[in-house]
Amino acid sequence: MKLTKQNTDQAILTEIGDRATRARLNRNLSQAQLASKAGVSKRTLERLEKGESVQLTNFIRLLRALDRMDAFDQILNEGDVRPMDLLRRQGKPRRRASGERRETPKTDAPWTWGED
Repeated sequence: MKLTKQNTDQAILTEIGDRATRARLNRNLSQAQLASKAGVSKRTLERLEKGESVQLTNFIRLLRALDRMDAFDQILNEGDVRPMDLLRRQGKPRRRASGERRETPKTDAPWTWGED
């Protein structure tokens, strides 16, 4: 299944669990062996494979133990920066978002204090 923003959180967790199970079995590892190699409890790995929520640090440890950090690197890659933006900022990274810009209402009447 392809993961998209239309999938529910539970569907995504279930798919991640299925993929983790397949990756573990492809490496011919038992749950106990992978959990030990990753430095997490066997119960944590069982929860992940069932599609339940686990801590991000434990997920990272499991990816590292499965030699799949390359997949994690794609989640928030650094390639989202547009070259012209980098040039305008002289190579400095953005520090904050600008938010939505509001258009100022345009009127043809001159400004007054409202003494009418």
